[in-house]
Amino acid sequence: MTDQTIKIAILDMYNGEPNQGMRCVVDIIGRFSNIVSFKVFDIRGKSEIPDIKKYDIYISTGGPGNPLEGDGKWDKKYYAFLDALTLWNKQNEVKKHVLFICHSFQMACKHFGLAEITKRKSTSFGIMAVHKTPDGQTDPLFDGLPNPFYAIDSRDYQVVQPKLEVFEDNGAKILSLEKIRDHVSFERAIMAVRFTEYFVGTQFHPEADPMSYVANLRKVEARERIIKLKGKEKFLSMLEDLLDEEKIYKTNETIIPNFLRIAINDLMKSKKILSN
Repeated sequence: MTDQTIKIAILDMYNGEPNQGMRCVVDIIGRFSNIVSFKVFDIRGKSEIPDIKKYDIYISTGGPGNPLEGDGKWDKKYYAFLDALTLWNKQNEVKKHVLFICHSFQMACKHFGLAEITKRKSTSFGIMAVHKTPDGQTDPLFDGLPNPFYAIDSRDYQVVQPKLEVFEDNGAKILSLEKIRDHVSFERAIMAVRFTEYFVGTQFHPEADPMSYVANLRKVEARERIIKLKGKEKFLSMLEDLLDEEKIYKTNETIIPNFLRIAINDLMKSKKILSN
């Protein structure tokens, strides 16, 4: 690696547990290994927070549990870190780029006062159609994806009741919503938000690698858990969707790579201008 290497900090919200999502994030970052390096910080397990001056891009992962709860230590440090990143971007020409995923996304929405976080009536798990909003149709994060596109969804909580005045005051935008459910009266949850030009997040898991999930579903315990939760027909449908190249494959190959390309290009351009 050279001094020009762009440094990525992965903010691990899985509470120190080995997990599929982290492996998928690392795999995608590996596609850019000629220009980036990365380090993992255990946020919830060890309260590790990266030095803001040493890293350019941040990916804050999903994780289990209630996004509204912390131990009073790691969560306070994490929120203070988000505020520090926000302040950095207001005061410096070379910006810090952040992607929030699932658990982190919920925490960010709550911290920035954009919406409410509520517990779902039942767990959402499987492959979901995600619908772009008008803002989502022009956002570069989703460039290359159809409308709707498909993503792995796994959550007991949801982001709802957007505070539109706060969105407007902060220049934030709702990029996507969950599937339309005509047979129920529940509000459609927010599935992606552009917090600022440099902060963006998704409720779903854009890192999901179809083959990793298929391999996991071969395990009896995992298979039985999903069948118990959603039924055998839903389980078989999920398998078909995982193997469909226009669904999870496409999302995996598009969203995080788009985020990284956008961030890398901006960083290289900004650093070049300042060096001239």
